[in-house]
Amino acid sequence: MAEEPKHLVRTRGLDPADAVRVRHPLNPNSEVSLQRLAERTGMSRVVVTLARVPAGKESFIPHAHLRDEEFLYVLEGQGLALIGDAEVAVGPGDFMGFPTDGTPHHLKNTGSTDLVYLMGGERSPVEVARFPTVGKVAVLAAGGVQLFDESSARSMSFADFLTKD
Repeated sequence: MAEEPKHLVRTRGLDPADAVRVRHPLNPNSEVSLQRLAERTGMSRVVVTLARVPAGKESFIPHAHLRDEEFLYVLEGQGLALIGDAEVAVGPGDFMGFPTDGTPHHLKNTGSTDLVYLMGGERSPVEVARFPTVGKVAVLAAGGVQLFDESSARSMSFADFLTKD
């Protein structure tokens, strides 16, 4: 049989043991298995990941991206999506897109089987995300994640940087 082209990933043939299992440190009910797809084809400017959330578990924590847009496309299973202040049922064929407008979003598996979806978006060298339910802001970069409390943040204007003679 001929070797598969580099630009093709047959997701049904992926070994579940190769998935990276992630739990968001601020949400004890978070559990997601991730299979990176874009990198397997040589893509480096966007992220596309096959995500699997077990029954009764959640994706991450309600969050909003401040720099990178993100999308979710449900392939299998049933879930409850938080989009802003609304909670809506989602299932196969549903697409959610999150521009950098500050809208918090989150996904819970409400079904009896895995909730499977494609997750993707931009790949910036530095991303900033807000976690409004816990009052935190994260800065994500190649070196890791820095987490800050919003309550201790100091607001400054550009005028604060001007010298006052």
